[in-house]
Amino acid sequence: MNRRRCLALLGMLAALPAPALAQQPNATRRLGVLSVTAADDAIGQTRSMALIEVLAGQGWKERDNLKIDWRNGGGDRARIAQLADELIALKPDILLAVGTPSVEELRRRTTTIPIVFAVVTDPVSQGFVENLAHPGGNLTGFTDYDGPLAGKWLEMLTQVTPKVSRVAVVFNPATAPFAPLMLRTIEDAGRALHMTVEPAPVHDAASIAALASRKSDGLLVLPDFFTMANRAQLLSAIAQAGVPAVFWSRTFVDEGGLMSYSTDSIEQLRRAADYIDRILKGARPADLPVQNPTKFELALNLKAARALGVTLSPGLLAIANDVIE
Repeated sequence: MNRRRCLALLGMLAALPAPALAQQPNATRRLGVLSVTAADDAIGQTRSMALIEVLAGQGWKERDNLKIDWRNGGGDRARIAQLADELIALKPDILLAVGTPSVEELRRRTTTIPIVFAVVTDPVSQGFVENLAHPGGNLTGFTDYDGPLAGKWLEMLTQVTPKVSRVAVVFNPATAPFAPLMLRTIEDAGRALHMTVEPAPVHDAASIAALASRKSDGLLVLPDFFTMANRAQLLSAIAQAGVPAVFWSRTFVDEGGLMSYSTDSIEQLRRAADYIDRILKGARPADLPVQNPTKFELALNLKAARALGVTLSPGLLAIANDVIE
């Protein structure tokens, strides 16, 4: 190659935008991760390790050919918005959004950077994607909910003695915008089961504490990262109320809650890593279908049952994946 052609080629490379340069084979790629959990949250840390492990297995290693920028919102919607700004400013090659608020904030800020999401409820109704098979746009990922799940949560409370007939449904409207969808399903199930269903929105420590004096004989906690981030307070209020509760994540059961029926969020992060790998290698998010959960888990805590003075049905115990004695 003569000197003139060499200089011309160098000039062309200098003119390339950053994303184009990032496509070069030996370039370090940049992944921005926005999660609604706190940085020191145990379940969030486990998910992060699963993500790193799978990416490394596919050849993407931190401090080698992948730079990961981690941001954790701790269930605070304003904080999540601020962190979304920070990540977009870093001009990543791809973004991972864990939880609905993370998706909402990132999609408002970019229509070009690919976004993979995980642990998200009903992305079609929320307008994140056109449909599951053909998401369109720059988003795709993995959901944590299918339609019948909400009704199953309520049905679990029919397997408790003494009988539960009045159920309060706990969620934060700011971080669970999909709650009305779930409430409709739960209310339909309630009519069939002859149970009264009442929304119980929470948004701060005071509203969580107020659950302890609520006139309900059962609680159902919806998928919501606010409730996850504030689970210690929530579990304390429920213990003071002395009523059975069903949760959306087994993390609550591990920490003293009565029972949960949930998807495997760690598995979702492993699957998200596969999509991240494929997109970094040239796939388009629009061509990767959004996938529903494939693994579910029923967890029961008999120690919690004894503390509440309730009995779980033999049928429920027989189908449980895990029983804490």
